[in-house]
Amino acid sequence: MSCILHIETSTTACSVAVSEDGQNIFRKEELKGPSHSTLLGVFVDEALSFADSHAIPLDAVAVSCGPGSYTGLRIGVSMAKGVCYGRNLKLIGLPTLEVMCVPVLLYHDELPDDALLCPMIDARRMEVYAAVYDRALRPVRPIGADIVDEHSYAEFLDRQPVYFFGDGADKCKAKITHPNARFIDNIRPLASMMFPLAEKAMAQGRFEDVAYFEPFYLKEFVAGKPKKLV
Repeated sequence: MSCILHIETSTTACSVAVSEDGQNIFRKEELKGPSHSTLLGVFVDEALSFADSHAIPLDAVAVSCGPGSYTGLRIGVSMAKGVCYGRNLKLIGLPTLEVMCVPVLLYHDELPDDALLCPMIDARRMEVYAAVYDRALRPVRPIGADIVDEHSYAEFLDRQPVYFFGDGADKCKAKITHPNARFIDNIRPLASMMFPLAEKAMAQGRFEDVAYFEPFYLKEFVAGKPKKLV
């Protein structure tokens, strides 16, 4: 039994949700941003007012922790920390690329058992932030900054189908033409898709230190290592 406030600001979309026992009971989204600095505080206030008015005590705040936009992540994580401090709540950090996998796993029944998932966030030019997961969200290849060409991900594509999605995947369709490459449109990280991962973290007791928690934007990806997105 848990109630979690979810915050997602890693890309141009700004979204907030509240889940109770694995079901979304509140959601606010603006997909045409970036407008995090003006909207996130309003969305969070509305979410907290909703929970308070229904006498639903919050147990934790879950925040998407990157990779993603420097400004978006800074605003989202700062807001999450503020709510945790103000209400004495636990903090859950969720990798953005894993959040992007949730709608694919929930709503795309056509995925074969051996499918691999490759969420991609646009990092300008032909570069993306990406990772490769199996259907149980076990990392097959960790997060990296990839320069995409016709040979990218061949070691996976030669063995099994790989599903690419996210705003970074859109620009890769012309480059990744392997017969095992599949593309899923209209997938973005949203707060309303965070609850399965947040509930799992709650059950396993995986919480962040509110004082010292930092998202991925404070690291640098160079030649396969983390790099800041502007």
